[in-house]
Amino acid sequence: MKQRTLGPFTVSAIGLGAMPVSMNNDKTYPSHEDAVATVRAALDAGVTLVDTADIYAPSWDTMGHNEKIVADALAGWGGDRSSITVATKGGITRSEGEQWGRDGSIAYLRSAVEKSLRNLQVDVIDLYQYHRPDRWMVYGEVMENLKTLQQEGKIRAVGISNASVEEIEIAEQVLGEGNLTSVQNEFSPRHPGSFDELQYCAKRGIAFLPWSPLGGTGGGARAVGSRFAAFAEIGEAHGVSPQQVVLAWELSLSDTVIPIPGASRAASITDSAKAADLELSADELARCSAAVGIEV
Repeated sequence: MKQRTLGPFTVSAIGLGAMPVSMNNDKTYPSHEDAVATVRAALDAGVTLVDTADIYAPSWDTMGHNEKIVADALAGWGGDRSSITVATKGGITRSEGEQWGRDGSIAYLRSAVEKSLRNLQVDVIDLYQYHRPDRWMVYGEVMENLKTLQQEGKIRAVGISNASVEEIEIAEQVLGEGNLTSVQNEFSPRHPGSFDELQYCAKRGIAFLPWSPLGGTGGGARAVGSRFAAFAEIGEAHGVSPQQVVLAWELSLSDTVIPIPGASRAASITDSAKAADLELSADELARCSAAVGIEV
């Protein structure tokens, strides 16, 4: 598979969003064995970036569920484990009664990182991303907290998620030139609102990881071809799925874009992985952008 740069790592142009095997809108989940098989199918298809988070779990008292699946998938995989980059996230709290919150304090983040280290069965986390802003805290102070954890050797690289351009700028300032590895925001034909952040990252050489790049687990990914006919028509012309066309179009927006489509079945990620090799013409890419309402 074609490769892209993710801070200090070289990864596949298409990553895997592991969330759907532990948390999705349908609230139906594969068995542990099937979930592990889905992650391994991604690895076998050439995917070398796996994205997870501590809160990806069926319930508040099973936090770490998804991280453990990723760890088990890697532990029993026959390929080269050192070639795989695992990204996780923290900063969202989830407690009894499904009470959700945010906490960017150093005490909470250190505790969250240490739990993720155990769940992932690693000594250092490849990429740790601040999941969502804690609006009770100054953003720069949270970045200082992440920088501290990096200096302690718990985190190799730092990223942020669900961030505005202003927050990206703050993270760059605190972490230092070239030390913000990634920005993970929602971006898809259905939700193109983070195009400004995508363009900013492209100019700054920061990896932009679109989450729900096909439209989400609530049916958006399945319906992308019917909602945006251009992707279905172009897919039919190439003999591929509309989903592959969406991902190929997103890859064309910048060399810094690394989509992380989610999958709860092996067939889904196997299909998505093929998008890295799908070549679309300039006219086809322009049709895709026009369908989404984006001027490139």
